[in-house]
Amino acid sequence: MSFPLDLPPYPAPLARWASDPQHSRGRRLPEPAAPPRNEHQRDRDRIVHSTAFRRLVYKTQVFINHEGDLFRTRLTHSLEVAQLGRSAARALQLNEDLVEAIALAHDLGHTPFGHAGQDALADCMRSHGGFEHNLQSLRVVDLLEARYPAFDGLNLTFETREGILKHCSARNARQLLQAEPDGPAQRFVDGTQPSLEAQLVNLADALAYNAHDIDDGVRSGLITLAQLDDVDLFARFKQQVLAEHPALATVPGRRLLFETLRRMLSAQMADLIASTQATLQAHAPADAEAARHCPPLVCFSAGLQADVTALQRFLFSALYRHPQVMQTTALARSALAELFAAYRSDPAAMPADFATAADAPRAVADYIAGMTDRFALREHHRLTGRRVFEE
Repeated sequence: MSFPLDLPPYPAPLARWASDPQHSRGRRLPEPAAPPRNEHQRDRDRIVHSTAFRRLVYKTQVFINHEGDLFRTRLTHSLEVAQLGRSAARALQLNEDLVEAIALAHDLGHTPFGHAGQDALADCMRSHGGFEHNLQSLRVVDLLEARYPAFDGLNLTFETREGILKHCSARNARQLLQAEPDGPAQRFVDGTQPSLEAQLVNLADALAYNAHDIDDGVRSGLITLAQLDDVDLFARFKQQVLAEHPALATVPGRRLLFETLRRMLSAQMADLIASTQATLQAHAPADAEAARHCPPLVCFSAGLQADVTALQRFLFSALYRHPQVMQTTALARSALAELFAAYRSDPAAMPADFATAADAPRAVADYIAGMTDRFALREHHRLTGRRVFEE
């Protein structure tokens, strides 16, 4: 599907409301420039070379790693978010490099076993300050990555860190601001918006997982194309494909699904770009800082937003709450809770830098959150003698 838009030439100059790397708020620890890269390209490179980024290849998206080689992982999801985000950023003349950096880092704090692992650690940490995966992603890039001699973490720019902190509770925001006044948590207190690039990554995230969770759900056999006929956003593009390629109705394989998802994604991208262009023209922020004081400006049209919401409700009930998924995630959740208890009882079972940390519960949560699915399963077996899943 072609985009019915007048797109700028490449390379396009940044729009006046885009985040300009030459006017970054900088890093917590100042560093000399590193030409020819700009500051947000440098952030991206640090993220890609981090240990936490490599671990994403063995972290669950929906289906746990042992369930199949072709299901999405946190790594492939992050790459898809970055691809969608960069495409839209180029059309909107936003900062592509910042979009890419945020997209590649936004899930670095996710636990093994997806949301089941997050829920398990949230329960375990309830009386120890809680656990939020967005805040954990910030902890990873600010503290837990140990690569540089002069500082902990990756020392990323404010703009990248702000985009990583997509959600934050009021309590955690206040705690962050005590340590870093006017830092990335400030907007959760004063009610302003993040950069347009961060807003764009938030929507690219939803676009990516809505499409690939359909693909993975059908591949797994847990949802069917017939069920998706009741989802308007999917069904109308499926009908369009069959009208042009009727033979696909009986052709073995997945071409009908792939072509439907391709068109669905293209239409959503076109809508996002057109709707965002309209809101930007209506509000006409003078610069990137002014855009923070507007309502959210990166958006879908009202009609498409309703369609996306209906699709998400379908996926929640038909896939994320499917009995087979629930059974698997319940086992994973229990395994992480048992791991947490085992490390709390015997901190020496963890590496020394975690075992000797001053905040013992947080150190255990940090260690578990950084695990891949398969490492968590191996550790659980080592410490309990039981296997969570049958071989």
